[in-house]
Amino acid sequence: METGGGRFGVSETLGALNAALKKDPGPPASVWFKESSARNLRSRDFLAPQAALRPLFAGGQVPKDIIEDVISLKCPGVPPLQSCQQTPLGLTVQLQRPAAFQQVLNSIAEFTKPSQSASGQSIVLNCTPLWSRKSLDMLSLSNLRAILVTDHLAEVLRIQGLNVHLVPAAPDEGIQKFLHQLRVEWPSELETTFIPEDVLALKQVLSQCPYATVPGLEPGKTRLPDNVIFKVHLKSFLAQQSLEGYDPNLDVCLVTEEKLRVLAELRQMALRCAGTEPGGCCRVVHVVSCEGEFQQQQVDLLWRMLDLGAHTALQKHLVCGPVKVANSPSPVGAPQYFQLRRCQMYEASVMKYGDLVQDDSWTEIISVLTSAAIRFEMLSTAHQSQIFLDLEDSSISTKGTKSGAFVMYNCARLATLFKTYQQAVERGAYPAFPPASELNFSLLREEVCKFLIHLSMDFSSYYNRVHILGEPLHHLFSQMFARLQLMRGVRDVIHRALATLHLPPLSQI
Repeated sequence: METGGGRFGVSETLGALNAALKKDPGPPASVWFKESSARNLRSRDFLAPQAALRPLFAGGQVPKDIIEDVISLKCPGVPPLQSCQQTPLGLTVQLQRPAAFQQVLNSIAEFTKPSQSASGQSIVLNCTPLWSRKSLDMLSLSNLRAILVTDHLAEVLRIQGLNVHLVPAAPDEGIQKFLHQLRVEWPSELETTFIPEDVLALKQVLSQCPYATVPGLEPGKTRLPDNVIFKVHLKSFLAQQSLEGYDPNLDVCLVTEEKLRVLAELRQMALRCAGTEPGGCCRVVHVVSCEGEFQQQQVDLLWRMLDLGAHTALQKHLVCGPVKVANSPSPVGAPQYFQLRRCQMYEASVMKYGDLVQDDSWTEIISVLTSAAIRFEMLSTAHQSQIFLDLEDSSISTKGTKSGAFVMYNCARLATLFKTYQQAVERGAYPAFPPASELNFSLLREEVCKFLIHLSMDFSSYYNRVHILGEPLHHLFSQMFARLQLMRGVRDVIHRALATLHLPPLSQI
């Protein structure tokens, strides 16, 4: 197989290694995995465990000709291989690390460039808590989590080339200002104009729908709220359509004017997107807090019932788990949470830097640290899982390894490192940085593999252990340049990751 160039990929490498062990027709078995622990990376990069090899080869012993095929692998996305050995643990592969480091660090921009695999496609992200939150004091922590998940998802999808449309608009000035403080850029008005006739049209469809009835005063029945205009029997519709995955308790949905307005605006946005999409359909993802999941399933089914377009069949639900506060006697709203974290970040900064924090530039730094702390707290847990927040002062600092502030601290460390180097160049202590193609990456050993695991924690450990900017002695410059180029790679990865969270990289803390 011939090399195809391009950037290396773990999935491409695993695929090629699995294919190299394949003996029979059909898809290859998945037997390899990428090592991640620092201890194992000292001796190998990939391992096919002995237990996984036994079903493929007698006694788990891989024939020599297949081992030779593995060593000689040259495929697109696969880094150069140094060795392939049979050990008591299984089959191990080690990369030609200096060559791999050189290709990665010579082409940092290529390796950090996002894939544009979904370029031109459109998607509507419906952040459902914002439909009913008309003022800032109504915004709960679970609502905030759903908003931040939507905002992050939108940016990740944009980076991949999708056209992302956010609904609903957030016209309330208090909510807009609050979201801006968290660096969430949410539309204050929709790209489409709401037309009252759209609601009338939906009413007309409902009046002729076999699953809908106009509520009346029935003997022995509880009087319905005055704003209910239709009763819709969802269970019958579910059974007739053979739809699966919905709550089994879904039965009667009470339709109000407000619910139809939501549907009208969603439908308008979906149709607008479909008009720009090849094939004329658009995906819709409802990002919903767990407490609103049942109501959103009602809206989903109501939309399917009233509009049989392709976009209604492409609806997906992303349900965010609850956010609980430890040891809180009363509910904590999103504004209270923000102010508390902001005060804590300010106090932690004063404790570390003293009177320097009074400088005007620190207003922006504290703002970024606060946004980072909140975003990492809300997004570091899998979206469907419950979050427990500890709001005590002792749980947050500018260096706590579990906080967003820790990542920003190390981002600022990198900025200081390169600023210090540049100042030394200007003084004549260090020479100017040579072209990356002239660097000797054999002077790097385990560093690249390690920083890919837990980037900020590994960078912090590495930074404290290794003197990157050493004495200005000629025989040390080659190693210094190789390490600086590695740090450029770390910096670029951190900056690109922060961009998906709408967090600007800090140059000082």
